[in-house]
Amino acid sequence: MYVPAHFAETRPDEIERIIREHPLGMLVTVTGDGLDANHVPFEFDRASGTSGTLRAHVARANPLWRQCPSGSAVMVVFRGSEGYISPNWYPSKHETHRQVPTWNYEVVHAHGTLTIHDDDKTVRGIVARLTRRHEADEPKPWKMGDSAPEYIDTMVGAIVGIEVAVVRFEAKVKLSQNREPRDRQGAVERLRGLERDRLADAMARTDAG
Repeated sequence: MYVPAHFAETRPDEIERIIREHPLGMLVTVTGDGLDANHVPFEFDRASGTSGTLRAHVARANPLWRQCPSGSAVMVVFRGSEGYISPNWYPSKHETHRQVPTWNYEVVHAHGTLTIHDDDKTVRGIVARLTRRHEADEPKPWKMGDSAPEYIDTMVGAIVGIEVAVVRFEAKVKLSQNREPRDRQGAVERLRGLERDRLADAMARTDAG
């Protein structure tokens, strides 16, 4: 990924925030048929391994876990807040007419090593952690114990667990850092007016940092 120095994000807390707020990762693998990509929600465990561990599960019917054995090098892409930025939102454009459209975005590439888990205990643990994470805001969070044991047994048997031991992150936040402060502020205000608050918040955080 092309990452100019002024767009590089190296802060662990910010990288983790992007993954936490946008957990649907694109798992990129190399198979005998070439490149492949699967879109899977991940849980990130920062304390596990050297640079953290990503955990998820895929359908047993998905050929991924047979085509890419444990030890395979993989990449998981997490796309954060993103959106179009019009030059009309920059005050300087109306003075100099020397601005052009662009697209702002946050993205994290997690490079690591894949491990396949096809045992009941590990798969249930992965499901339980993902469920706790995404049910946390529900008034009465769903848990596996809410369903009949035989039903859960069938559903767990239909999936396979995966882990990615992260060896390095490559993150880019292209949020108009190369524009003057008043232009960034103009874009933030217009985004808020369009109710695109996530991208506006990301830009405001970058300005504050």
